[in-house]
Amino acid sequence: MKKFLIMTAISALGFSNIALAGDTPAPTGAAVYFANLEDGATVKSPFKVIFGLSGMGIAPAGTEKDNTGHHHILIDRPALGNGSDGADEFDANLPSDDNHKHFGGGQTEVSLELSPGKHTLQLVLGDKDHIPHNPPVTSPVISITVQ
Repeated sequence: MKKFLIMTAISALGFSNIALAGDTPAPTGAAVYFANLEDGATVKSPFKVIFGLSGMGIAPAGTEKDNTGHHHILIDRPALGNGSDGADEFDANLPSDDNHKHFGGGQTEVSLELSPGKHTLQLVLGDKDHIPHNPPVTSPVISITVQ
């Protein structure tokens, strides 16, 4: 009912192209993971990050195809969930900034350059509109040390 009321209000304002989380289902058991990094790893910058995915396929942003999505990597921020303002981050597009990297072209790896020290990383699969699936397909947050 809540989503219906929100969509009705958005449509009345003329913003009917805004999507809400939960609109794109993820199959049971789908998972994203770091294929070449483990929690506690020590790396030298720049370093390669390979995105692993099981139970789903990859499609570029904007592509509407069942059981697909594209990768996002979250850097040095808490696990995706409720933001510092209390807002549910699963109900909106993932931002694009220094802490949220988008791979909307369907990329499955990246070379990251991070400053020396400890960092956290999390993978999140987004749908065609950069919104987490329902249920969300996220990796655990891992910590790495950059030399």
